[in-house]
Amino acid sequence: MLSRLLAASLLPLLLVCASVVRAETQALDRIIAIVEDDVILASELDEAITNIRAQFRGNETQLPPDEVLRKQVLERMTMTRLQVQRAESAGVQITDTEIDQALAQIAANNGLTLPQMRTAIERDGLDFGEFRDNMRDELMVQRLRKRIVESRVNISEAEVDRAMASDDIKRGEVRLGHILVALPEGATAEQVETGRGKIEGIRKVIDEGKIDFNAAAIRFSDAPQALEGGELGWRRYDQIPESFSNLVAGMKVGEVSPPLRTASGFHLLKVLETREETQIVVTEYQVSHIVVEITDLVSEDQAKRKIEAARQRVVDGDDFAAVAREVSDDKTTANLGGSLGWIQIDRYGSFYAEPLANLLNGQVSEILRSDRGFHMIQRVDSRETDRTIDVARSQVRENLFQGKAEEAYDAFLRQLRSESFVETRLEGESTGP
Repeated sequence: MLSRLLAASLLPLLLVCASVVRAETQALDRIIAIVEDDVILASELDEAITNIRAQFRGNETQLPPDEVLRKQVLERMTMTRLQVQRAESAGVQITDTEIDQALAQIAANNGLTLPQMRTAIERDGLDFGEFRDNMRDELMVQRLRKRIVESRVNISEAEVDRAMASDDIKRGEVRLGHILVALPEGATAEQVETGRGKIEGIRKVIDEGKIDFNAAAIRFSDAPQALEGGELGWRRYDQIPESFSNLVAGMKVGEVSPPLRTASGFHLLKVLETREETQIVVTEYQVSHIVVEITDLVSEDQAKRKIEAARQRVVDGDDFAAVAREVSDDKTTANLGGSLGWIQIDRYGSFYAEPLANLLNGQVSEILRSDRGFHMIQRVDSRETDRTIDVARSQVRENLFQGKAEEAYDAFLRQLRSESFVETRLEGESTGP
């Protein structure tokens, strides 16, 4: 059996991953949904549900009734198919190397090698080839989301300025749980009232202690994270969509929000944990360098002799800046005396980071070799700098982007779903677009 940690990492893939279908099953198979020009087979849905039940073994009571679970999983499979189709039509391609890297990362995150993870997956009766295909689909959806979001969301410097200046922004991070009762695009008054009644009923049974929030999310939520217990993970307060942010900022740990209405439906939020923003202090170095390039006209030996002579002049007491102006082939910095300004140690990767860390202020490095030629650096000075505001500004920009990105992609998904031909054939049900 897959470990709980590994199972949690793989759950989005396990939801749509079916093992090899036996011949006798194929003979009885039927189409359970038509999704544009693709179909979902009953065996695929059954296998996805089997995978989910396996991950909830011992906690079966947290799962919704079978009829609800089948609808949840089928809708998730349907939305995955629609997104993959749209990605393919947009020319999105995922290479085998990208799939291998993604799988290796999941394995590493769980303390496994890729062969070990493959063994664990196959031991649970899953077909690894099909699992790779589902990873490809997952990566295609991620790539599609990136394209859609980048084409629809832009954060101006003025927005960042306003957010930074706002007294309303609460600093720190919050871990949220989420329950959604979805409404269709252009919902009727009757559908809205039905949704309102459902979300109020969910809130009531949570408040009465008849079910905890996590179990309620699994059982009732229409959100993509439903089967993960509604877990949204850690977010900065300024990353939360505007429709939720003011309310969440005033909530305490353990508190459940009143129902909230947005374009996507009715929501409940629970504050699971909070943590404070920490001060960020970094070490910066004032650095200068000299570069002597190897070219068609300057051989490796000539370049090496030239930089060795330059280094000896500095060691003997010549001013580094004067030598750099005379010798360095780096046209960007030579006239500045080789100055790179104040930088963090990883600004130029490990090539400069290693020698820089081993120097004292005023010292000059040994000669360094790169594909470009030969280098030497001088650590002029160092200082501790409080980057809390700079990092906060960068995070505010990123979080404003992510907040808008979530809303933009949700809107895209609602539009995609409403515009697509989808016919489901669950028992006792037949629905079209």
